[in-house]
Amino acid sequence: MSDNPKLSVGDRAPDFELDSDAHGPIALDDFRGQRLVLYFYPQDMNPGCTTEACDFRDHRDELRERGWEVVGISTDPLERHEEFRDKYDLNFPLLSDSDHEVAERYGVWREQTNFGRTYEDIVRSTFLIDEDGTIVDVRDDVRATGHVERLLSDLDA
Repeated sequence: MSDNPKLSVGDRAPDFELDSDAHGPIALDDFRGQRLVLYFYPQDMNPGCTTEACDFRDHRDELRERGWEVVGISTDPLERHEEFRDKYDLNFPLLSDSDHEVAERYGVWREQTNFGRTYEDIVRSTFLIDEDGTIVDVRDDVRATGHVERLLSDLDA
């Protein structure tokens, strides 16, 4: 079981560089000087993850108007990301964390129990990272439905 601590507001976002669906390697450093919505999700094509991804797609322009870029991370391979992106016309990068190393550093690779089965997987979570790489908000173990709308509402508050 992973014993990585959860990150908190004010922590420095852990650096990463991962392969993306169609954009080549992407690193946290690529977003220095920009604000980033970094969201972790369990699996391409599952109903909750599809809902969340499509919500980020549908609200990407609103997030960009507020100065935020969007990147999604799961452990799925690039081929699966490409299929997911193409099937749902996703308009932001999906990164492949196949060895879940980045998920562990962000504290979202955790033990879960579902239908009596215990396993480790990504816990659906979102990090807002400022221009300097500092975490300014953490949404841990979020519900997919309505997540992006809640995020936008809070950004406007």
